[in-house]
Amino acid sequence: MAEVPEKKSWLNRTVLGIGLTSLFSDWSHETATAVLPAFLAVIGAGPVWLGAIEGIADGLSSFAKLAAGHYTDRLKRRKPLAVFGYAFTALATASFAFATHAMHVLAGRSAAWLGRGVRSPAKKALLAADVPPDAYGRAFGFERFMDTLGAIAGPLTALWLLEATNHSYRKVFLWTLLPGLVAVAAFWLLVRERPVEAREKKSFLIGLRALPSSFRQMLVGVGVFGAGDFSHTMLILYASRMLAPGHGVARAASIAVGLYTIHNVFYAGSAYLSGWLSDRVQHRKFVLAGGYALAGITAILLCTGTHSLALLVVIFVLAGLYVGTEEALEDSVTAEIVPREQHGMAFGTLAAVNAGGDFVSSLLVGALWSAFSVGTAFAATAILSFAGVVLILRLREGR
Repeated sequence: MAEVPEKKSWLNRTVLGIGLTSLFSDWSHETATAVLPAFLAVIGAGPVWLGAIEGIADGLSSFAKLAAGHYTDRLKRRKPLAVFGYAFTALATASFAFATHAMHVLAGRSAAWLGRGVRSPAKKALLAADVPPDAYGRAFGFERFMDTLGAIAGPLTALWLLEATNHSYRKVFLWTLLPGLVAVAAFWLLVRERPVEAREKKSFLIGLRALPSSFRQMLVGVGVFGAGDFSHTMLILYASRMLAPGHGVARAASIAVGLYTIHNVFYAGSAYLSGWLSDRVQHRKFVLAGGYALAGITAILLCTGTHSLALLVVIFVLAGLYVGTEEALEDSVTAEIVPREQHGMAFGTLAAVNAGGDFVSSLLVGALWSAFSVGTAFAATAILSFAGVVLILRLREGR
């Protein structure tokens, strides 16, 4: 009888609070992300710098996520750690306003992503603790949906601010502090923390080895796929370069930001719908594998080096669909196959594997693009994406 009200109220105060936090936090850093490639060009940095900034920041974030995941399972209260992470990310993102060299952007991005690393396992563990297992797909999908509403608002806000400030990138970066701090307040005021008993203190390696074998198998598939899952900031750069010959540099940059907004609209929709679907199928892994397959198709289309605006729209739509599915389902499958008392460690490890993959993929795409061609760069990501599909389909998933 106790489960009946839980099933009816999965969209509770905690889920809503985490959703609103994700919305405002992503609004903040996606506003910065939308203008980052153009800002780097203004200060004399190209694709290699962009790949290095995204890759190194993601690599450092992976260590923070892994350590925070282990640490948060030993805390009686996870909430303060998450609040700190959100505040640190907001301040670091706004620091781009004071950058005069690509190294300064690298430092700010790395600090911001360290904050994301610290907060991520605690946030996901708090979410999973406050919803029934049969609603994991909807809860994590809703969180991704809200996150992506912020990602939609970000580029639109960036375009408006650029016009309002006469293309002052520094004022755009300073503005990001506002939604960033609103995110901190939303998490602190709305998210409920379920009381927990003191957890047994284990060493990091013992905690890692104690994770279920099915989860470790899943991590292999996630890692292989992640090695080709480049930062979607690269999509903005790709569209800007492909459209520049026919539209001019300034116009191409604006169109690219518009395409990224379309990408985020489909990202938002697919995050919730794929989570909803996974709550209604026998095995969530099939939905996740479908998302990975879309990533492979997207990479194949990117190999063409197209100058067609219509095909670029298709590419950005597919990219949005697969990333929403990927993020919602990786979290849902993890929450399902790992016991709740190990959720912090599991989410931290998953995030670390993803961040490690982002580190490899962003550097890989940037280097192959610069050294060889756009086709070579994205062919590599296509191969890794389809390899990830095979590995996820072989996963022994428990429900």
